[in-house]
Amino acid sequence: MTSEHQTLALILFSVFIAVTLGITTWVSRNRHGSAEEFYAGGRLFSPMENGFAIAGDYMSAASFLGISGLIALFGYDGLLYSVGFLVAWLVVLFLVAELVRNCGRFTLADVVAARMSERPVRIAAGTSSVVVSVLYLVAQMVGAGSLVGLLLSDSGPAARTLTVIGVGALMVVYVTFGGMRATTWIQIVKAVLLMGGAVALTVLVLLRFHGNLDQLLTGAAERSGHGARFLSPGLKYGGDWTARVDFMSLGLALVLGTAGLPHILSRFYTVPTARAARRSVVWAIALIGGFYLMTIVLGFGAAALVGPDEVRASNASGNTAVPLLAAFLGGGAESTGGAVLFAIVAAIAFATILAVVAGITLASSASVAHDLYASLKRRHARQRSEVAVARIAAVGIGAVAIALGLLAQDLNVAFLVGLAFAVAASANLPVLLYSLFWRGFTTRGAVWSVYGGLVPAVLLVVLSPVVSGSPESLFPGVDFQYFPLQNPGIVSIPLGFLAGWLGTVTSAEEADERKHAETEVRSLTGAGAV
Repeated sequence: MTSEHQTLALILFSVFIAVTLGITTWVSRNRHGSAEEFYAGGRLFSPMENGFAIAGDYMSAASFLGISGLIALFGYDGLLYSVGFLVAWLVVLFLVAELVRNCGRFTLADVVAARMSERPVRIAAGTSSVVVSVLYLVAQMVGAGSLVGLLLSDSGPAARTLTVIGVGALMVVYVTFGGMRATTWIQIVKAVLLMGGAVALTVLVLLRFHGNLDQLLTGAAERSGHGARFLSPGLKYGGDWTARVDFMSLGLALVLGTAGLPHILSRFYTVPTARAARRSVVWAIALIGGFYLMTIVLGFGAAALVGPDEVRASNASGNTAVPLLAAFLGGGAESTGGAVLFAIVAAIAFATILAVVAGITLASSASVAHDLYASLKRRHARQRSEVAVARIAAVGIGAVAIALGLLAQDLNVAFLVGLAFAVAASANLPVLLYSLFWRGFTTRGAVWSVYGGLVPAVLLVVLSPVVSGSPESLFPGVDFQYFPLQNPGIVSIPLGFLAGWLGTVTSAEEADERKHAETEVRSLTGAGAV
C-alpha cells in the first residue's frame, strides 16, 4: 500500500469520524437527560429511519468483511453465514418485534420482568445481555484491527493495538455524550454508505463477468485451487462428523440468535408504536436481504479476481478480501483508481465498525444501568442516577472489549459473531419466548432458563478448539480442549429451553394468571404500552 493510498484512506476515515462526532455534539446539546431520551432517543424515529438504523446496526464488520472473506476462502460453506443472518429476521418479524415493543420499555429484562419477580430476573437477563454484547464487540474490534493493519501495510501488534484502542475510545464518546439519538443517526448514515459501496462493488464485479453469474462461479472455482469442490458443501464443514455437526450448530445459532441480541431488541423501543416497530423490521429485511445477496457476489468475486492465496496472505482469516477486491477493481493496488476505490471501501468498513460498536455499547450499558444497577437500588434513588451509571458502564464495557479484541485479533470476525449469536440464542431467546407464550412460566424458570443457556454456552466455548488445542486457537500453546465443536449452539440452545422448563415445573411458585393475561393483552394489542 503506497503512501498516497494511505493518505487518501486516512482522510476519508477522518471525514467520517468528524461527521459522527459532529452528530454526537449536536445531539448532546439538544438532549434533556432523561432515561427515555438516552436509551430510546425519545421514541421519535419513523419506521423508515428505524429500519435503516436496524440495518446499520446489524450489517456489521462480520457481514462486510468476514462473510465475504469466508466465501472467498471456502466457497459454498461460507454462504451459511449470509443465509443464516438473513433467515433469522423472519423469526424476529413474526415472533418478536411487535410483542417486544408492546411489553418492554428499554431492555430484554423489561419484557420478562413484567410478570415475574423483578430482581432475580433483571440480574440474570442483564448479565446475559452484557456477555453477548461483549462477544459481539470483540468481533468488531478484530475487524478494525485487520482493516487498518492492511491500510497501513502493517498488520503487526502495534498497529492493531492502537486501532482497537482508538475504536474503543470513539464508541465510548458516542454513547456517553450522544445516547440513542446520536447512535441512531450514525447508524443511518453508515447504512446508506454501506449499501452504496456494496452496490458499486457488486456492479463492478458483475461487469467483469458480463453479468454472467455462471462465469463468475466458474472463475472462482478455477482460481480457488479446489475446482468443483469450491462450489459444493464440505470444504470447511464437511471433513468428518464433527465438522458436519459444527455446521448444523452454527446454522442453528445464526437463525435463532438474532431474536436474542440486546442491541437489536433495543431498537424496537425507539419508535412510537408496535405497528411502527413491525414496519421498521420490514424496511430492515429489505435492506439486509439485498446486502447479503451482494456479499455472495463479493465473496466469489474476490475468489475469482484476487484469489484465495492472496487473500489468505493478507489476512489468514480472510477479513481483508473486500478491500483487496476493491483495489483490484479500481485498476490494481498501485493505480490511482485502485487507491481511490480501496480508500472508499476501507472508510465504509471503518464506518460500519464504529456504528455497530456504538449500538452494542449502548445496549450493554443500558443493561448494566437499567437492569443490574436498578435491581440493587431503591426506585427513588435509581431514577436520578441510572443514566449516569449507564455512561460509566460504557467506559468499563469498552475497556473489556478492547482487551478481548487484542487477544482474539487472529480470528475471523464472522466466526466470532457466530459465537455471540450462539450465546444469545441459548440464554436470551428461550426466556423471551417462554415469557411471551407460556402461561405457566415462573420466576425460577426465567432465571434457570437464562443461566441454563448462558453458562453452558460460555463454558463450551472455553473448552472448545476456539480457545486451545489447535494452531488457530486463542492460546495455541496449551490444550484444555474437551468439547470438539467450535460453535456450542446445538448443545447450549436446547439446554436453555430445557432449564427454563425444568425450573418452572419444579417451582413452588404459582404463575400469576392475572399478570399473564395483562401481558398477553398488552403484547397483542399495545394497550398500556409505553
